[in-house]
Amino acid sequence: MPVTIASRWPWIVAALIAGWLIYLLNPILSPFLVGILLAYLGDPLVDRFERWGMPRTLGVVAVFALFAMLCLLCLLVLVPMLGRQLVRLYQLAPLALDWLQHGLLPWAQVQLGLEPDFWRFDRLKAAVTDNLGGTTDLLGVVLARATASGLALLAWLGNALLVPVVCFYLLRDWDLIMTRLRNLLPRRREARVVGLLGECHEVIGAFLRGQLLVMLALAVIYAAGLSLLRLELGLLIGLIAGLASIVPYMGFIVGIGAAAVAALFQFGLDLYALFGVAAVFTLGQLLEGMLLTPWLVGDRIGLHPVAVIFAVLAGGQLFGLTGVLLALPVAAVIMVLLRHAHELYRLSDLYQAERPALPEQEP
Repeated sequence: MPVTIASRWPWIVAALIAGWLIYLLNPILSPFLVGILLAYLGDPLVDRFERWGMPRTLGVVAVFALFAMLCLLCLLVLVPMLGRQLVRLYQLAPLALDWLQHGLLPWAQVQLGLEPDFWRFDRLKAAVTDNLGGTTDLLGVVLARATASGLALLAWLGNALLVPVVCFYLLRDWDLIMTRLRNLLPRRREARVVGLLGECHEVIGAFLRGQLLVMLALAVIYAAGLSLLRLELGLLIGLIAGLASIVPYMGFIVGIGAAAVAALFQFGLDLYALFGVAAVFTLGQLLEGMLLTPWLVGDRIGLHPVAVIFAVLAGGQLFGLTGVLLALPVAAVIMVLLRHAHELYRLSDLYQAERPALPEQEP
């Protein structure tokens, strides 16, 4: 029986009501969405523990223990190192401004033939220095605001504590939830819907588990390489470059630019330091293109770099940090749906209809 427009109205109304409810409930959805995302990432590891004969609940506890150990390791090792580099960056900022004012900008001014007061750098330096001076009392400002908005702080802490609770119960009952959802599918459409969801699962898994591992590996490569060059801000720049690698080539551009400026400021016109920075990022790009991406991600995502940038910005604009976390998985699912829609369009009469023959012109 053909599906008419009238029979689709209930589904359209239901979709609109669901979208309206999501918009209204957005302030409380963040911990649940983050919990779902973490449960999705941890389910394969729990399944592996189950295959080894471990009960499901005990496997979830083991995954939580492993994650807690990793977080503790980061707190004990990585956070103090980053803290020291952030303090060093704060100390170097006025010196960098002086070097820029009395070294780089005068040289560029002479080379480009600019007017003596073209840069108006004194105003910029004064503004930056004032802001840096204001940050010395940052802890006091944060504490004052936290005291003034105690309810907001309690709400934030409650959401943070809710994430592991939601993740634990979802991980424990993940397979049961998936089975019940599959049993709700229309019987005639089950095979097609399951196949489509399986393709979406493959794309999302390739991104979440693959691309995030690529970013982590690049952050380690860049940070280790720059630290071996004795660059003072090597760890900080390497981590920023690794995180920026979520957009293709963005990590390379941001990282090599920041590292080159830091090397010029620290070592001067030392060609060995500049060549070392270029070698570190070139090695990272070669490893990413020839080893990391083909091995960890493959060609299953296929998101254009412009689509990646738009998805991240749109997710952040709509849902904040949670939107940034969910932007690329949602974009990957949309890409799968659009690919199938394109195939259906290519098979439709609208696409395959022959063009009417042009009337013959009289001589």
